[in-house]
Amino acid sequence: MFHTSEVLWVAATNTHVISTEPGGLGVIIDAPPDPDGVVSLLESYDITPVALLVTHGHIDHAGGVGEVVRRTGVSAYVHPDDDFLTMDPETQLRRLFGAVPPGEYAPPDNFQSLTDGENLELGGFSIEVRQTPGHTPGHCVFYLPDEGVLFSGDQLFAGSVGRTDLPGGDQDALWVSMKRRVMDLEDEVRVLTGHGEETTIGRERATNPFRGYWEQG
Repeated sequence: MFHTSEVLWVAATNTHVISTEPGGLGVIIDAPPDPDGVVSLLESYDITPVALLVTHGHIDHAGGVGEVVRRTGVSAYVHPDDDFLTMDPETQLRRLFGAVPPGEYAPPDNFQSLTDGENLELGGFSIEVRQTPGHTPGHCVFYLPDEGVLFSGDQLFAGSVGRTDLPGGDQDALWVSMKRRVMDLEDEVRVLTGHGEETTIGRERATNPFRGYWEQG
């Protein structure tokens, strides 16, 4: 697997692109409101995208999806439980900034729906969708078993977990999701996060300060 990422927008969101090789087909994971940055990342490695997977509907992960879709022609995938977020980016922006900053935030005309447990065959990869409600109702992580990689969005970070104090957040659900849909993976699995540095399942199982909560989930 060839993997590259870029830290974009004011929230320092990790946008990930995976491909079998530079110059090949690729999959985008998350698109903050910086479509120029996402497209530039693709062009830097001559990657032709075939899909855009959205971990969840928060503006810092989905605010640029519509424009990236319009520029590249790919289909975007999100869990429908987060439609209330993806279809109303301006409310999120007003909550953050008090106004809507200049930019292109309109969602695509339609999203493809993600389903918990489904396997997507995209760009030469087999991608397992795992719904992990808690940070948002429709939050999903993407597990590539053949590669030993998990794209965790805002579910799990190096040394932390996703916040649950925003609309749709549910702390109890987060702990259950962590125990049943994330920490059931092997220690060696690489975790490529939505913010910050990468980690592993084993590292977080041993050192994450929140591990006592999900162990009871």
